[in-house]
Amino acid sequence: MPNPTHVLAHLSDTHFLDGGAPLHGSVDTVAHLRRALERLVESEYTVDAIIHTGDIADLGELDAYRRVRELVDPVAERLGCPVVWVAGNHDSRGPLREGLLGVAPTTEPVDSVLDVRGLRVVAIDTSVPGKGHGELDQAQLDWLRDVLAEPAEHGTILAMHHPPVPTTVRVLEPFQLRGSEALAEVLAGTDVRAVLSGHLHYSVHGSLAGIPVTVAPATSYTVRVDAPHLGLTGVDGDQAIALAVVYPEQVVTTLLPLDQPPAVVQLPDGYFDDWDV
Repeated sequence: MPNPTHVLAHLSDTHFLDGGAPLHGSVDTVAHLRRALERLVESEYTVDAIIHTGDIADLGELDAYRRVRELVDPVAERLGCPVVWVAGNHDSRGPLREGLLGVAPTTEPVDSVLDVRGLRVVAIDTSVPGKGHGELDQAQLDWLRDVLAEPAEHGTILAMHHPPVPTTVRVLEPFQLRGSEALAEVLAGTDVRAVLSGHLHYSVHGSLAGIPVTVAPATSYTVRVDAPHLGLTGVDGDQAIALAVVYPEQVVTTLLPLDQPPAVVQLPDGYFDDWDV
């Protein structure tokens, strides 16, 4: 197998509050994000970019964005990689721009393009101010089409908050991305190799226009998928970072859980050297 060309650390749904207050009265989102970043450093992966796919803050407060940046920026600097910020339905574009990007707090969609050693990372803002569902207007679709008109050396990764795949948690259906067919039409035949998203608070893998879609579980809290009759049930456990490992012919995603369970077996280097594999 060839070596990967890029490794992307995919965070989502940190849901910070002003002053670092606990979410829903008990979830320590600050400690969870700090632990997620520690796990990323401990993994010893060579990370080429950190991508946060939205709901960075829970109420769109400026202080919340500044607190997230205070935790993420030193780790990105240590790893020597850029950070890509994506807006979610809980985010507020103005404070996000000011607190994370250091630019004027306008209300325009937070869309961006970043070249990472020949891999193009496109962030597109699916948020609809004041609403929970996601949507892309025609101007954004036209912009995306223009961006993708010329292929990048290693292809493109598209990062967005609302995943363009169905949810099995029925209560979340009204909050899905609308107009995914129009997005599929723009993506078909382009060099987009994977779509990274968040929003659902549980791990999902699907596809759009034949392109793999990965939904990262939240670092704040996760949603149960095993009891649909209970509606939306959030739990303070099973949080993780997703890793998108880019190879010349495919993109492989895996999860890096925040919890580190005890090892039950650890084989030394060279253990399989004499195996006929």
